[in-house]
Amino acid sequence: MANLRIEKVFGAINIGSFRISAMIAGLTGDGEMIVLGSGHRAADGIRRGYVTDMDAATHAIRDAIERAERAADTQVSSVWIGCANAGLMSEIREVDIEIGGRRIDQDDVEYLLAEARERIVPQLGEPRVVLHAQPAHYVLDGAQGVSNPRGLHAQRLAVAVHVMEAEAGPLRNLMEAVQNAHLEVEGVVGAAVATGHACLTEEERELGVAVVDFGAEVTHVSVHVGGMLVGVSVLPYGSNELTDAIAGAFGIRRAQAERLKCVCGSAIASPTDHREKIPLADGGDEVPRAELISTISNQLSRWTEDVARALKGLGFVTGRGGNGRQIVLTGGGAELAGLADHVQQALAKPVRTGRPPAMKGLPEAHARPGFAALTGLVLYAAADPIDIRTHGSAWQTTSRFGQMKLANRVMRAIREYF
Repeated sequence: MANLRIEKVFGAINIGSFRISAMIAGLTGDGEMIVLGSGHRAADGIRRGYVTDMDAATHAIRDAIERAERAADTQVSSVWIGCANAGLMSEIREVDIEIGGRRIDQDDVEYLLAEARERIVPQLGEPRVVLHAQPAHYVLDGAQGVSNPRGLHAQRLAVAVHVMEAEAGPLRNLMEAVQNAHLEVEGVVGAAVATGHACLTEEERELGVAVVDFGAEVTHVSVHVGGMLVGVSVLPYGSNELTDAIAGAFGIRRAQAERLKCVCGSAIASPTDHREKIPLADGGDEVPRAELISTISNQLSRWTEDVARALKGLGFVTGRGGNGRQIVLTGGGAELAGLADHVQQALAKPVRTGRPPAMKGLPEAHARPGFAALTGLVLYAAADPIDIRTHGSAWQTTSRFGQMKLANRVMRAIREYF
């Protein structure tokens, strides 16, 4: 890797409830993303995606990025961070302007994006802030799915904007924890956006796919249709519920239950489970593996019901004959053996496990579903998608404008009415 010419370096930190992971990646002149170093550690001071102890969270973030810096033999001063909760809300909003049947040019597109920014982005001091406001596609006289409207004629031009918002207070806590670790925040990316970049192909996004990010304390359910993220729903629990159920059923500590789940657990039973004995702890009692799997399956039944309900609320109907196509499972909970088969049987839809894409330098330990969001952060940063909050700034929509803005407004009026 030393001989490769790295043109830009990206730092990323995914702040989860179970672990905090960090990655430093470089973009070569050929457009290849190479992982220079990565690291992770147990999460402290974080509960269900919220900062609950600023000092503990800051220390854990600093430790995770230092591990990645040592592996990469380089330092970063700014990072992209993943937001796994903070009251995430996602929806598609449409903003339109009058064209009057003439040909659409670049000024019209810029003006439309400026109008969208004015109407969508909340003012300072609001209880919610916008994480993403990305134009997904344009609409000409009701015809959707237009990727480039320039040169076409229409009466009205609209843009469908995917907007993701977060609660202002929890988001500021998250950013402050990173800043206290002596890092600048390059940007904040919603977990569903990051995992989508890591796990989905362009064809899947276009045809329609649901992503279920099964984290430790939070489950994110998102739907992608027509090439864009159309909705996100958050379940306030995750795979730690399985651990707690095992600990309660067998009277063991949570650390022992977590190890039992990872080493011997499964979401699918087999005929030999009743004959196979597994130790509850080192030198402890043994129980049939079937009892462990039964405990896990019972807890998963509630989870799959909630996932199905969330998908239905997002317009992705499961079951045979439903309009949903495929479900992609990712996150640390997706590493449970047999989970994809369990969900496929429960929801009657094709299910696959989503992992980070193959990247040069990515350690095998970080090529698992639990690190998909981390990889998605650097991929998102490199893609640099258009955001209406920063795009189209040449247009000023308020009443105060200079001579050049006045000239542009006059020329626009001439085009509209003559």
